[in-house]
Amino acid sequence: QVQLVESGGGLVQPGGSLRLSCAANGITLDDLVIGWFRQAPGRARELVSCMLKKGGSAWVADSVDGRFTIDRDDGKNTAYLHLDNLTPEDTAVYVCAAGTQYGNTCRRTPFGAWGRGTQVTVSS
Repeated sequence: QVQLVESGGGLVQPGGSLRLSCAANGITLDDLVIGWFRQAPGRARELVSCMLKKGGSAWVADSVDGRFTIDRDDGKNTAYLHLDNLTPEDTAVYVCAAGTQYGNTCRRTPFGAWGRGTQVTVSS
């Protein structure tokens, strides 16, 4: 059974940091593109970062560039999203996804495996 389980969310003050984890079961993340999405109330789901398989190149949305970093530990079959200098606008449910790589860009990946998400709330 394919399963992606996120953790690491929580309440943090503006300017703070978090590390989100995405642990995979039933699939090998090294062979797949990884994506991190977020969805805030009343807003569309947004891809914030993704990374090609086997340590390939990564992409980060302009809205989080310089503050969020995607990473993976294939030995642990786990992906990460490092969130720094958080603002209230980053408040959302963050969801990880995995999919088969097509081509050399991760943004158009048809992500087929999804986690349930972890809540990140940025507030003073």
